[in-house]
Amino acid sequence: MKKILIAYHIPYEGLEKLSDNYEIIYPEKTFFSKEEMIQRVVDCDAILSIFSMPIDKDIIDAGKKLKVISNYGVGYNNIDISAANKKGVVVTNTPEAVCRPTAELCLGLILSLSRRISECNHRLRVESDFKWGVMENLGVGLYGKTLGIVGMGMIGREVARLANAFGMRVIYNKRTQLNYSVESDLNITYSSLDDLLVASDIVSIHTPLTEDTHHLIGEIEFEKMKTSALLINTARGPVINEDDLVNALSNNCIAGAALDVYENEPKIHPSLFVMNNVVIVPHIGTASIDCRIEMGKEAGANIINFFNATPTNIVN
Repeated sequence: MKKILIAYHIPYEGLEKLSDNYEIIYPEKTFFSKEEMIQRVVDCDAILSIFSMPIDKDIIDAGKKLKVISNYGVGYNNIDISAANKKGVVVTNTPEAVCRPTAELCLGLILSLSRRISECNHRLRVESDFKWGVMENLGVGLYGKTLGIVGMGMIGREVARLANAFGMRVIYNKRTQLNYSVESDLNITYSSLDDLLVASDIVSIHTPLTEDTHHLIGEIEFEKMKTSALLINTARGPVINEDDLVNALSNNCIAGAALDVYENEPKIHPSLFVMNNVVIVPHIGTASIDCRIEMGKEAGANIINFFNATPTNIVN
């Protein structure tokens, strides 16, 4: 029977089909250390890895029988793709399970920032002289505002659908423009990145992290944005130059930012902690129990499908 190494203590409910078909090696504690991974992967046919845990060349080379790495998450920059390719190991991800939860968090961040929910919640608790009043604590509404989505993959499309429900105008930028029928169905309009930055009231990042998208948003891009614009990032931290973001916020180049991811995660630029126009959360885009179970099911299905010669969600 094939052996599957589960790198992290994810909900067992999502692994039932996988355990019915294969022998699974499951951590008793929260996760296996790198040394434990190297020791246990030797006779395993697959790894079910997790987006926050590096799967490097040492681990991949130790897997004498390793054929597939199924990553628990849509991002896979934690995996040494070059080492996997060299060894002929297939890498998969879980793009479907993460879509709705991440899109929901994105809209939550937009609402929190635009209506100053987190700011007022915090200040009301700690400031004894916090001001109430008809013209105090004013935010901005979403109806009629332009949302610019950078990266129109599955999560970007789900964000567009939710934004439509708020009466927002949605424009997007993507390396390759979508066909007209998809644009019509989503009620979205293609734009160049420069035009999107100029026109958007809210810019939301949904592009994967690659060499081309590293620091895609920096000083030059902030200068093109409206001074009233808000920036949301639920994708990957290094897509934004965090130093340039702090400078843009400090100099009122843009009005605010809401972040789920960070350039040097889990470290966060210290200036972001003290800015009232910044909402920060600890990479919780997919952090619902429902999503965690569904991610396990999708990651497990990727392994089952691979060994059944019907591979799904291959990224390399």
